[in-house]
Amino acid sequence: MRTPLIAANWKMNLGPEGGLALYREVRRRLQGVRGVEIVLCPPFVTLPALAAARPATRSNIALGAQDCHWASHGAYTGDVSAPMLRPLCEWVIIGHSERREGHGESDALIHKKLHAVLDAGLRPILCVGEGRAAREAGETASVIRGQLLDGLADLPAAQVREPLVVAYEPIWAIGSGQAASAVEANRVAGIIVRAALSDHYGEQIAAQVRVLYGGSVTPANIADFLRQPDIDGALVGGASLDAASFAALVKAAQ
Repeated sequence: MRTPLIAANWKMNLGPEGGLALYREVRRRLQGVRGVEIVLCPPFVTLPALAAARPATRSNIALGAQDCHWASHGAYTGDVSAPMLRPLCEWVIIGHSERREGHGESDALIHKKLHAVLDAGLRPILCVGEGRAAREAGETASVIRGQLLDGLADLPAAQVREPLVVAYEPIWAIGSGQAASAVEANRVAGIIVRAALSDHYGEQIAAQVRVLYGGSVTPANIADFLRQPDIDGALVGGASLDAASFAALVKAAQ
């Protein structure tokens, strides 16, 4: 059985002071919660403060980064490598639509980043999703299948079977307040994402990989998504910036 996962993407919000305050409030509200994995992904500058504030004993809240560079070091001004992140967090978001569109990141580049994340012993959340034009043209399946398989490419099954998480985030839904229907999201998660994984790695691994939904997820609609058999959690944007809302999302996944 796949363990539910709720991941918070704070995007470019909250510096160290504000991020630490939100982290502490989220931790207070979710103390004792079991049966669901929780990941907070703050901005790079906030990550060290949260890492330092984690309790010495095992916490039920993991940390993640929102991106990383594909190289381990070098002359890449402004970038952060996966090995640099390793002491601070366990997860890295790769291929978010705001990186694909706003920074021109290609599937080939995302593939290199996936390699870097896995080689550093971190766990990737690989984002895939279609824009409105592709959706209206009936190209959702081909777009997502291409993003997924080009991103994974030559990565061996043994390297991805445990750590890999895929997040389906329809670009047209992100930040719009208009989520995809739960049934539609489940169709993408199962018929498209898991089918592509099955073709690439086999049915056993396809059944093990967790698939999240991301795109205007709120406490009001999360239950509809979590009831779907092929959706294992959510990648949450705006709602993760409010401790009460995020805690409600996590508790709905228990």
